[in-house]
Amino acid sequence: MSDLQSTTNTPRTTVDVRTLAPMYRHQRIFETFESLQPGENFLLVNDHDPKPLYYQFQAERADQFTWDYVEKGPEVWSVIIGKTK
Repeated sequence: MSDLQSTTNTPRTTVDVRTLAPMYRHQRIFETFESLQPGENFLLVNDHDPKPLYYQFQAERADQFTWDYVEKGPEVWSVIIGKTK
């Protein structure tokens, strides 16, 4: 999997899903993504590698997002997810 580059350097907000029940995590992430304006991004903080989320973005929003790992575990993963222009 190749990482896509983020659209801007500074995330608009941080979404730390580590305290959410797993069943609510993707919902919160996609709500945050939908609230972005084109060119904006947010920082996702998670307790595991969010590869399944990446694949969901690929399936549902191909060419509409960017994905840039900031930290890759082992305890914390963080990714800047952006909305393309």
